[in-house]
Amino acid sequence: MPPAIRIEELTKDYAIGFWRKRPYRALDSLSLRIEPGEVFGFLGPNGAGKTTTLKLLMQLVFPTSGRAEILGHPVGDVATRRRIGYLAENPYYYDYLTAEELLDYFAKLFGYSSADRQRRVAHLLDRVGIGAERRLQLRKFSKGMVQRVGIAQALLNDPEVVFFDEPMSGLDPLGRRDVRALILELRDQGRTVFFSSHILADAQALCSRVAVVAGGRLAATGNLNEILAFDVRGWELVMTGVRPDVIDRLQPAPRRVTQISEGRYSLELSTDHPPERTLAELAASGASLVSLNPVHDTLEDYFIKRVAEVESARPRSLEASRAGD
Repeated sequence: MPPAIRIEELTKDYAIGFWRKRPYRALDSLSLRIEPGEVFGFLGPNGAGKTTTLKLLMQLVFPTSGRAEILGHPVGDVATRRRIGYLAENPYYYDYLTAEELLDYFAKLFGYSSADRQRRVAHLLDRVGIGAERRLQLRKFSKGMVQRVGIAQALLNDPEVVFFDEPMSGLDPLGRRDVRALILELRDQGRTVFFSSHILADAQALCSRVAVVAGGRLAATGNLNEILAFDVRGWELVMTGVRPDVIDRLQPAPRRVTQISEGRYSLELSTDHPPERTLAELAASGASLVSLNPVHDTLEDYFIKRVAEVESARPRSLEASRAGD
């Protein structure tokens, strides 16, 4: 079975400047392979090349070099476009239309009958949490509500592969939770989801594999379980009913002590000493255990390290790069 998405040495240069144009490399030899049914996180800071990659895959811009395929066909294949969905980073729609009218318009472009359009539009607006306001003009919508309509638009044609560019943008905590649930639902249906984000918690909650890009180049890619399988850096012990004098007598002393509230403390313990001793000492003084958790490197730690490595490697201006040769 071919990969859902294949990207090979994809590169994009832009000419920047006013009087004297100079080339700027927004994407540099990116290669990725995303398998069918994956939720794949495309991570990077602002300006890393995430949106450029998605625009290249959608053929909104064209590559300087390299190639890409979706569902085994070149990205320009017309028939393949019926099998994909796309949410832009900052979607802008005809704001004089209502949410129902907008989705009905897009459904007409796919050739659905009137009854089928009505059913699909109603179902998707329900699914993304747009209620009676679906009959209001989009100009009266908040950014988060427009984002929800955009997600519904991306799913209108039952796509096999869905591309989301910063899908959580503008959403409140409830909206973020709903979109996470929707992405997992798409995965369970066997669909492939490729989404870009700079919010690392979303990737940790949703993705089996991620790619980290910085400076237009691939910094790292891999399975999240492997990336996060780091050694324990310490222990976080949270206790309640702790007397301050007991904290002062603890040996070995914790690396950090944080008072959360009256009698409630968080203690960061070193790996050099098992937490059982500290836990037993505090329990003997009348304190109660709230939680004990190992402290690992997070995806954010990994992300920051990789981005720093790549961004310090070389400039993205091609002229600056040649000048250093």
